[in-house]
Amino acid sequence: MTPDWEQLDLDDSLVEVLLGAQLNKPARVQQAVIPLALGGADLLVTSPTGTGKTLAFLLPALQHMLDFPRRHPGSARVLILAPTRELAQQIAEQADAFEPTTQLKTVLITGGVNYGSQHDQLDQPFDILVATPGRLVDLLGADRVQLEQIEWLIIDEADRMLDMGFATTVKQIVAETRKLQQSLLFSATLDSAGVRKFSAEIQREPQELVIDPSKREKGKILQRWYQADTVDHKLKLLLRLLQEHPGRRIVFVRTREKVDELSSKLQQAGIRNLTLRGDMPQNERQQIIARMENSADSTMIATDVAARGLDIEDIALVVNFDLPKQADVYLHRIGRTGRAGKSGLAVSLVEAHDAENLRRIERYQKIKLERRVIDDLRPQYKFPDAVKKKKKSKTKDSKSAKAGKVGKSGKVGKAPGAAKSKAKPRPKS
Repeated sequence: MTPDWEQLDLDDSLVEVLLGAQLNKPARVQQAVIPLALGGADLLVTSPTGTGKTLAFLLPALQHMLDFPRRHPGSARVLILAPTRELAQQIAEQADAFEPTTQLKTVLITGGVNYGSQHDQLDQPFDILVATPGRLVDLLGADRVQLEQIEWLIIDEADRMLDMGFATTVKQIVAETRKLQQSLLFSATLDSAGVRKFSAEIQREPQELVIDPSKREKGKILQRWYQADTVDHKLKLLLRLLQEHPGRRIVFVRTREKVDELSSKLQQAGIRNLTLRGDMPQNERQQIIARMENSADSTMIATDVAARGLDIEDIALVVNFDLPKQADVYLHRIGRTGRAGKSGLAVSLVEAHDAENLRRIERYQKIKLERRVIDDLRPQYKFPDAVKKKKKSKTKDSKSAKAGKVGKSGKVGKAPGAAKSKAKPRPKS
C-alpha cells in the first residue's frame, strides 16, 4: 500500500504544498529516497525521467533545512547541479513552490542570463542554489558566490553531466564545499562505468538504489520506426506523421543548422513550428517553451539540448528525424512523451546508414522496435539486414585451409567487463 506523505516524516508545510498540487501519494522513487536521505546516507540513484525524481531529492533537502534551521540568513545550504538550463529552471520552479510555506528561498544560476542580475540575487540571503556547472564556476572564479555553507550537494542527471564533459568542473565545485555533509547523485542509467567511478570520487560509500516506477507511474511509450530511402522521402514521412498525430509534437535533429533547415521546410509545407537550440539566450528559450505549453497543437524542432529537463505536459509524439548515435540519448529524447503514467508515441525515421544505430538502441533496451510502413510512401530500397563482419587476418589455420587442410579455430571469449569501482570513503574536512 502506498504510504501518505505524513508517513515519510515530512513537515506540514511541505505536505500542504504537495496536496495543493494534487500530489496525494508519493511516487516509488520518493518512497525509496526520502527516508534514506533524511537518515544521512550518500545516495547514488538510478531512476527514469518523468517519475518524480525532482521531488525525491528536493523534499528531503527542504526537510533537512526545516529540521536544522540556521540562526542568521546567509548563502546557500543546498546546492543542486543540473546539466542544462531547462532542467535547472524546472528544478528551481519546483523549489519556488515551497517558499511561501517554508520561507526557504531559491536562487537559479545558469548561462544565457545577464551576469548583473545574477550578482544581485547572490548578494541577498538565500537557502538553495540551483545551477549549471559552467556558469557556477565562472561566478566562483569571479568571487561572486560562496559555497562554504553548503551542507547538501545534489547532482541531477549525472550521466548527462559526464557526457557533456563536466566531470572536472563538478569536482572543482565539490572542492569548494568544505562543510559538505551529504551528497545525492541521480542518473537515468548506470550502464556507463563512468557514473560509478565519478560517484566514488566525490561521495562517501554511497548507497545505490535502482528504482523502477510502478505501472501507475510508468507511462507507456509506443516505439516505431520507418525506413527512409532519401532525405526527401524522410521529409514526406515526417509531414504525414505530423498530419496524422495532432497535438504537441517534438522533432529531434542532430545539429543547430538542421533545426533551421527543417523548420524552413515545414513552414513551406504549411506547418508552423517552434525551434529550440543551444545557442539561444535563456529568456528566448523560456518564451518558446511557454508558447509550446500554451498551445494544444504545436510542433517544436530541437537539438538534444532539449532532450533532458524539458518537461512539457501531454507531448503526443516524439520524432527522431535524425537517429542519435547513443542509445541513452535516444531514451532521453523519447522520454519527453509518456510521462507521469500517460501514453505516448515515439517514431524514428531511419536511413540505411543509421542501421547500426537502430540495432544499438534495440540491444540497449533488449527489445525490437516495431517497423511500420505507410502504403503510399513505401521504401524502394532494401534495408541492410546486418553489418558484415570484417574479414579475419590470415592465420596459420587459414593458410593450412588454403593448402587443403581443415583449420580448427579456438573459442573466442567475451572481453571481460570493466570491474565495478568501489566507492572509497572521502575524508571529512
